[in-house]
Amino acid sequence: MPKVTKATGRLRLTFATLLIAACAHSAGAKTTFEQVKAGYKPSDTMLLDRQGEVLHRLRTDTSVRRGQWVALADVSPALRTALVLSEDKRFYEHSGVDWRAVSAAAWANLWNTKTRGASTITMQLAGLLDEDLKRSNSGRSVVQKLGQTMAAESLERGWRKDQILEAYLNLVPFRGELVGIDALSRSLFGKAPHGLDHREAAVAAALIRAPNAKEAQVTQRACSVFKTLEPTSANKAAGPSSGGCEAMELLVASALARRDFAASEGIAPHVARQLARTTAGDGATPATIRSSLSAPLQRFAQQAMQTQLRELSGRHVEDAALLVLDNASGEVLAWVNSSGPLSAAPEVDFVTSLRQPGSTLKPFLYGQALSERRITAASLLEDSATQIQTTGGLYIPQNYDRQFKGWVSARTALGASLNVPAVRTLVMVSPDAFQKQLALMGMPLKESGDYYGYSLALGSAETTLLNLTNSYRTLANGGRASPARLTVGRTPPAFSPALDARAAFIVGDILSDPMARARTFGTDSVLATRFWAAVKTGTSKDMRDNWAVGYSQRYTVGVWVGNASGAPMWDVSGTTGAAPIWAAVMNQLHRQRSSRAPQAPAGLVQKTVTVEGEAPRSEWFISGTEQAKFAMEKGAARAYSTSAGGPNDSKNHGNTTTNTARITSPTSGTILALDPDIPPQAQRLSLEAEGSNLRWLIDGKQVAKGNTALWLPWPGRHVIQIVDSKGKVLDQVRLEVRGAGVKMQDSKTAPRRP
Repeated sequence: MPKVTKATGRLRLTFATLLIAACAHSAGAKTTFEQVKAGYKPSDTMLLDRQGEVLHRLRTDTSVRRGQWVALADVSPALRTALVLSEDKRFYEHSGVDWRAVSAAAWANLWNTKTRGASTITMQLAGLLDEDLKRSNSGRSVVQKLGQTMAAESLERGWRKDQILEAYLNLVPFRGELVGIDALSRSLFGKAPHGLDHREAAVAAALIRAPNAKEAQVTQRACSVFKTLEPTSANKAAGPSSGGCEAMELLVASALARRDFAASEGIAPHVARQLARTTAGDGATPATIRSSLSAPLQRFAQQAMQTQLRELSGRHVEDAALLVLDNASGEVLAWVNSSGPLSAAPEVDFVTSLRQPGSTLKPFLYGQALSERRITAASLLEDSATQIQTTGGLYIPQNYDRQFKGWVSARTALGASLNVPAVRTLVMVSPDAFQKQLALMGMPLKESGDYYGYSLALGSAETTLLNLTNSYRTLANGGRASPARLTVGRTPPAFSPALDARAAFIVGDILSDPMARARTFGTDSVLATRFWAAVKTGTSKDMRDNWAVGYSQRYTVGVWVGNASGAPMWDVSGTTGAAPIWAAVMNQLHRQRSSRAPQAPAGLVQKTVTVEGEAPRSEWFISGTEQAKFAMEKGAARAYSTSAGGPNDSKNHGNTTTNTARITSPTSGTILALDPDIPPQAQRLSLEAEGSNLRWLIDGKQVAKGNTALWLPWPGRHVIQIVDSKGKVLDQVRLEVRGAGVKMQDSKTAPRRP
């Protein structure tokens, strides 16, 4: 037996240590292909619609750029061939280690000759799967090389060749942050991996060998790989002598300069970000998220919105948002923001942004008054000049057209969106009680009702399109409220009572009645649908926000139009701004689906009524509140027949001349708060005076003759005068107009008013 020296013992001990370390390193090779594929985490999260269709791709990992896992069958045959010829010619022959290549590399190293090395695709994959085997800047150690060898052989025993090649293509790092063939192909070539041709495959293979090499080196390497490919019609056409290498330089330069793989793209960016935040577990966002959205509806709504925004581009309108809810489940079917070229804030989610809802709050106010039996749908409400004492002074609401209708039914007041009756109704209910009612409906406000005061009836508080639309869904569900949700629910929603079902039904009946809104919108406006639908428009102060919200038997649709900056729009009303989008989406939803009026709940009675000033009709009542006739006594009717607050006293406005001519409407000191919810042509103030041969002057300019006139007001302080035929001032009043008119900043740029 040969004598064992100390040197030999140390050598054996070192070898044993290396072998043990290598075995430890090769433990990672026991991972199965299925485990690797399941554990793969792309840097993007794919948002799917309710049917599994991709809606949006969102970048959620900023440390690396990985695409989706690509099956080997979906990789270009040219790339598979180029990869094997470039990296491992005997890939399909060896069992993990190419011993012929190892011998050649060892012989070359002995003679100090440069060689490509002996690392196989399987060995490289082993290094990618095991952190301990990854190559450092100084190369791999002897222990790592031994471990890589054993891991490769272990992989070959447990994996098929196609699985090894597929995993390698998905895990191998390319240039910069790009990892995997999907990210490389989409970023550098702007196409899916299955579409790579021979030249592009050669460039991809070259980048595997030297991911961050200079452009000239990549070109040289890619040309070399291209020449090794099997002759095809593609490279034969390039000429036998060149092998197509002349075009390679341009291709490499173009590819390395491109970044076609956008960080995020699709049609639901805000939903993707929201669900990515809420579904992240242990800080990791799932690779795919299935939402409740409908891809076809999302696309249609986006197109309808962009079409309308283009129509409104000349009226200083940039942004819009839309929400579609399923009434029964509360699932969001469409969530669209105007992230188009017109928007100055495409990243802002206007579905969840706080804005003033204008007249869209009125249905909830009337619903509360109905449920508390303060009014019925046929009750007469006074539409005349009123002054309400508040802690901040007098609150003087006005209607959209500066005219008062006298006594009107609650049905007409809500349908025609009259402001003064709404404020009078809020006086009955109280602002604080109304604020609590809105919270029950799913619309919590930041402040108490007393903070907003009586202007709350006209939508002075702020809310979101999401909360507003879902509150209308509460009306659609008979006064039962539940939260909206962005995922398909496995369990039915948990409803809570928010409003008397009978009141909710009556409100819906009014909002679906074209005759109720006829005084303001006519009987054939864009709000009229061929199927049953209840809808309300609204516009906030100074035309900063425009809304259309309504529901059918199955769906609730809410639309907002405005500007992210809060700048006012120009002459945009409820029927010209948001309503066309609402109508287009509603019609799309009901192309093949009917919508029927809801059945009346128990406790309602229907009775034929006569209402003073309105045609006889059949009206709904909460049981116990019904009556057949609604009229005012003649004395009371006369008391409210004047459209302004009484005669002007000449000494109140500086007229020292005693005469019988006087302005009876409006009164001096009137402050008009315009409501732009109605088409501009209807916004006229009625001027009335007593006397003969009168001429009307506004700010010194003659506008009309006679005892009455109609004037379209604009914001600012104005002096209204009546003069005789010689120009002598007989009477005058001063008033201020605030609200929705366009400020005349520049006569060259401001729109002309009729």
